[in-house]
Amino acid sequence: MLGRGVAAAAAAAGDPSAPLRPMSDRLARSDITVGNLESTLSMTGEPRQPGDDSFAAPPAVMAGFRAAGFDVLSLANNHTGDFGRPALVQTVRRVRTGGVSPLGAGADRAGAWRPVVVERRGVRVGFLAFNAIGETWRAGADSAGAASLRMQPRTGAIVPLELLRLETRVRALALRTHVVVVLPHWGDQYTHQPVPDQRRVGSALIDAGATVVVGGHPHWVQDVQRHRDGFVVHSLGNFVFDMDTRETREGVVLDLTFRRSELARADLTPYVIGADFAPRPVHGARARAILADIGGLGLLPGSSLTP
Repeated sequence: MLGRGVAAAAAAAGDPSAPLRPMSDRLARSDITVGNLESTLSMTGEPRQPGDDSFAAPPAVMAGFRAAGFDVLSLANNHTGDFGRPALVQTVRRVRTGGVSPLGAGADRAGAWRPVVVERRGVRVGFLAFNAIGETWRAGADSAGAASLRMQPRTGAIVPLELLRLETRVRALALRTHVVVVLPHWGDQYTHQPVPDQRRVGSALIDAGATVVVGGHPHWVQDVQRHRDGFVVHSLGNFVFDMDTRETREGVVLDLTFRRSELARADLTPYVIGADFAPRPVHGARARAILADIGGLGLLPGSSLTP
């Protein structure tokens, strides 16, 4: 989230991407780097969230995303619509023209649900994303919004037909890729515990062909769940945000190593967000404490703490 207080601090530093810089080289070393952008890149409309909770970052932050090696940015979240539909469409366009593939939002339903496929070293990795929190409009046949799925605790009971359609999308993507990664925006805020619908939907996505499901929105790190041969990482925590509690300033970078379709290894780098809103890796007792909040950590293959 590169708006609000983050944007003000970055402007004072003379660099819109300042919070990304300390981890930039670390992220760029990966073959594929993916994140969730929870702020628009446009303020063309009126703010829709209460108080100062409408998030917008300057378009110049795209230079920082490129420098950090980002290949894909999910826009399937509850803040992509903070300044209206034209701003959402403009954000999607600015991410794409900035050299990164946007995912999970678009000018219509087809665009919002369109997967991104990235090939590296002969391995084709497909990405899908959806928003289960609401607030951003559901993309329609001819209207802009986010790829969306109804789930507790925010948007109601799961609609079986909606989940079936999502499973069908995952199956179709699995047929033309070696690896499928699904990025949901889901769950309850400020807790280490996933809600039951996260476990239900995560398991269904693995059954449909997803290799890994990696969630966001809770602002705290959450559980790791194994289902058959797949894994659901329910929340990695905040990466850049201007929240000020201990848990909201903690998170992990998740590195996944694949051998074709096999998830061979998972490495986690715990970090803490500093006073300048930039995350920096931590070690020792603080790192172990962050990982202790991730139940089921040992389920990940070859999982280790990155020094």
